Amino acid sequence: MRAVVQRVTRASVTVDGDIIGAIDAGLLVLLGVGRDDADADLDYVVRKTLGLRIFEDDEGRMNRSVADIGGAVLVVSQFTLYGDVRKGRRPSFGAAMDPGPASAMVDRFVDAVRDAGVPVETGRFGADMKVDLRNDGPVTLIIDSSRIL
Repeated sequence: MRAVVQRVTRASVTVDGDIIGAIDAGLLVLLGVGRDDADADLDYVVRKTLGLRIFEDDEGRMNRSVADIGGAVLVVSQFTLYGDVRKGRRPSFGAAMDPGPASAMVDRFVDAVRDAGVPVETGRFGADMKVDLRNDGPVTLIIDSSRIL
């Protein structure tokens, strides 16, 4: 499982001209699910995302998590995180999980964040989405469970 995590002052996702998810301060998580991802991958990425201490404390140090600041998370599914561009110029997406099980895995990610007490907004799996954000810092991190598990 791969997540591109951005610290934001605001973020929203639009489908067919309608904003379907929006947050103020918090994290925008672009989430890709790999073909071989399992519960351990999901648990790892949720734990790392929620535990990231990337918000400033009173001394200006990155020392607070999204929960510590009372922030929210906007989760946007993005299978293109598994695009392989090593050959040619057109990406191959063979490493991405099939849509049905990937959608269920994204839903489980959202549920886990919500169960941790952090407000969550989402995009719409498989839709043509427009994401608008104001990256704060900028702070952008990549979490990839395959590099650890």
